[in-house]
Amino acid sequence: MDSFSISQISQFIGVKPNTIRAWERRYDAVKPDRSEGNTRYYSNSQLRRLLNIVSLREDYQISKLCSYSDKKLFELILSQPQNGNSSEPENYFISQLISAGIDYDEVHFEKVFAHCLLRYSVKTAYIKVVCPMMERLGLMWTSNSIHPACEHFISNLVRQKLLTTIDSLPPSSAKANVWMLFLPENEFHDIGLLLANYLIRLSGQKVIFLGSNVPLQSLKSAHKVIEPDNLLFFLVRNNLSKNSQNYLHQLSTSFPKCDLFLSGNGKLIKQLQLNDKMHWLRSVDEFAKQLKL
Repeated sequence: MDSFSISQISQFIGVKPNTIRAWERRYDAVKPDRSEGNTRYYSNSQLRRLLNIVSLREDYQISKLCSYSDKKLFELILSQPQNGNSSEPENYFISQLISAGIDYDEVHFEKVFAHCLLRYSVKTAYIKVVCPMMERLGLMWTSNSIHPACEHFISNLVRQKLLTTIDSLPPSSAKANVWMLFLPENEFHDIGLLLANYLIRLSGQKVIFLGSNVPLQSLKSAHKVIEPDNLLFFLVRNNLSKNSQNYLHQLSTSFPKCDLFLSGNGKLIKQLQLNDKMHWLRSVDEFAKQLKL
């Protein structure tokens, strides 16, 4: 968890491996360690340094940034938290939120997040910044490249923000379409579900949020009372496609009048057969368009 390959670093900071190597060769950006087989590997501190360099490269020459100490880089970050001149401010915000999370620095995380909301609308901030950040964290988590406590720390900060944002929205009208949101049994990563909750409510529709790890029998009981128009859920964990296909069949049979919307693990969902009442949400942008936001 304190050792990253160059391909992992590339995914985490959003920069191609060839570019990272060029920064090392030309400017001594970082000096990765080498394995016995002469393979590069990077530490947590080197990851944080590269995240800060990436955050600042729109406003400073890369040669200058690579020559600065870690302390100097962080001072520059603090001196321009809004990064107003950047042509790609979302990359700045993503990198800095991850960097703050790796350091368990809630104060810096809050500051960056606040400036993100000043730059964008709430909806755009979640679509352009929060979702890509969580995707990068997902890559780090699935490759066992981030401490679970760190991932939980960042996820819980985002969860708090989402809950506050959702609570600020007005109630939907009595005639609005009803969505029932849940995670199946043994699914616990609810950030995506909370974001869906926010977007649906923002569109003026009604949400019944059941949360994570919901047994099928509980869904059936809730359905009798709620009679929702749509069901939305995430398949995140790795599972046998046969088991997931069987689960979809059970949902389709149990709720024949409902449209089923699913998202999450793309590799898994690609293996599944979806009928006309099942809709795969491949991205947040796609879902926002579906909701006419």
